Amino acid sequence: MTPVLDVRGLAFAYPDGHQALFGVDLHVHAGERVALLGPNGAGKTTLVLHLNGILTADAGQGAGSVSVSGLPVTRKNLLEIRRRVGIVFQDPDDQLFLGSVRADVAFGPANLGIKGAALERRVMDALDMVGMADFADRPPHHLSFGQRRRVAVATVLAMEPEILVLDEPSSNLDPASRRELADILRSLDVTVLMVTHDLPYALELCPRSVVLSQGRVVADGSTYDVLTDAELMSAHRLELPFGFVPVRVDSLHP
Repeated sequence: MTPVLDVRGLAFAYPDGHQALFGVDLHVHAGERVALLGPNGAGKTTLVLHLNGILTADAGQGAGSVSVSGLPVTRKNLLEIRRRVGIVFQDPDDQLFLGSVRADVAFGPANLGIKGAALERRVMDALDMVGMADFADRPPHHLSFGQRRRVAVATVLAMEPEILVLDEPSSNLDPASRRELADILRSLDVTVLMVTHDLPYALELCPRSVVLSQGRVVADGSTYDVLTDAELMSAHRLELPFGFVPVRVDSLHP
């Protein structure tokens, strides 16, 4: 099977000479939920920016390739790549900027030329998936932070992406909102790549974890095995919360 996400030998240096990635390989298949872990400065953001063409391996400072369901991430393919790869930012207010929830969720598909009843279906289907259909006509700034994060997820789902990339999805959420979002993510029929420092959340939601450190993939395996490898965790500045003991949660992962 062609991977939904296929990263091969990806290297990238910024114009100031800082080398952020050194030959990264990453393959994610349809239906997987994968956590991308690593300390600050590991290169996670740089990698994510390559997934929908904000940065590209053919831009002059990079090498290697990225493709989404067989389509190379290059400048000529950006419109379709950005439909296939939906990124949910850490701060939902970076994605919500119009006067109503409905308008924000409609913005992306409307820019693809979808109109009328088809657009309304996209909007309401996406809001239904995140449990926010009853808030369609509310201004986003009247919602709680957790509700805004769910609407931000809906703005991406309305594009019908092939892979959903989540940047620190549990940050700043109270326990109930954190659980509600986890339930939503488990229910979605979409491939997920979750960038997080929240290791218990990674264990709860993602059967597989990839650890990036100093621009290189240093581990790729079951989340339980990663989090219980004390030597690996210590070497790459990953720490579990005080008192948290990982348990196998295979039954939670369909």
